[in-house]
Amino acid sequence: MDTTDLSSRHCRPHAPGTRALGHDEARALLAQVPGWILDETAGSITRDFRFADYYKTMAFVNALAWIAHREDHHPDMEVGYNHCQVRYSTHSAGGLTENDFICAARINRLLDG
Repeated sequence: MDTTDLSSRHCRPHAPGTRALGHDEARALLAQVPGWILDETAGSITRDFRFADYYKTMAFVNALAWIAHREDHHPDMEVGYNHCQVRYSTHSAGGLTENDFICAARINRLLDG
């Protein structure tokens, strides 16, 4: 695995049948994306973002959509008045790939910056 900071990397296309990360590999990458939660099967990562109001929530959703478009890697989202739950998984791999962690790191950097 590349040791470059995840938030400065870009997603790579994955063909159907690409091997998903194992539990240990996913846990190692999870350490680089604070706030994200690995599900018990290591099939996805999730984070719930909270905001002061609907406007700030939608601004976040739009910024996330821009990241997803640029990286060509799209999360599942649940959007409410003051929160957005984001879940990443690589469908073509049937689980997690480095792409999921790259996008999670980019979103974390968006909020930290």
